[in-house]
Amino acid sequence: MMEYLNRISGFVETTYHQSRIMGVSEFVMSHEVIIRLVFFFGILLIMALWEFMAPRRRLTVSKALRWINNLGVVFLNSFLLRFAFPTAAMGVAVFAQEHRWGLFNHFQLPYWVAVVLSVVAMDFIIYLQHVMFHAIPVFWRIHRMHHADLDFDVTTGIRFHPFEIILSMLIKFAVIAVLGSSMLAVLVFEVLLNATSMFNHGNIGVSRGVDQALRWFIVTPDMHRVHHSIEERETNSNFGFNLSWWDRLLGTYQDQPHMGHEGMTIGLRDLRDTKHCTTLPCMLTIPFIGKIAGYTINKRKWESGQ
Repeated sequence: MMEYLNRISGFVETTYHQSRIMGVSEFVMSHEVIIRLVFFFGILLIMALWEFMAPRRRLTVSKALRWINNLGVVFLNSFLLRFAFPTAAMGVAVFAQEHRWGLFNHFQLPYWVAVVLSVVAMDFIIYLQHVMFHAIPVFWRIHRMHHADLDFDVTTGIRFHPFEIILSMLIKFAVIAVLGSSMLAVLVFEVLLNATSMFNHGNIGVSRGVDQALRWFIVTPDMHRVHHSIEERETNSNFGFNLSWWDRLLGTYQDQPHMGHEGMTIGLRDLRDTKHCTTLPCMLTIPFIGKIAGYTINKRKWESGQ
């Protein structure tokens, strides 16, 4: 009798747990777009006000010109993604869950533990992807549009070539399928990635003490600004977008730029023309111009001072 009651109790508990998960999933699916838009425009507004009140560096190019074109890239990318992948990453998460694909659909973990582990794992993959986009010449061609911005502010964090956005989405699809990430995990990760990218590209003044404390956990603007230096050795450092651990653990961390944050030059040596680096039609041609030779990551060469 007791065994029978225990089975019933276990069934009820499992059913209740699954119903709660289903409730979360349904809420995420129903409100995904509005959640993403609220966070996007909310963080953008906060960062814009912060940059206005406490700028870290003096801008060299018309802010209005850069913002119009950088935001134009965002709207173009959003349209292309919705056209090419109507359900995007959330659709892959649903498909993986329905077909029991991925690690988290085969190992019994508490739901919230699986969400946290998924977010951390996807953040690590984004770090590796970023390194790959610097290390492989054809991918660097595409990624150069992001680095060709002649100033560094919140809109730099959302300025990516459509080719890069599509490639990133395909990589994300594969990761979600392998992990079996839930819809909530995917939504949390995408909101965090977008928010932290705008934050760590912000032209904002943060005290040295606060910055040093924060960067033990997350990527700060001063930490990521080094990555946008014109100096190649600095460009190939600080690849993280959200968690700062990966750069420290894998030897790609650099504390400060050699010329200091006020004295450093932002951008790329071979792309300095304002029109080409700032106007949308010209920005989109960046992957097709110039030669890429001798740039790929070669840490041993740099360490030898050659």
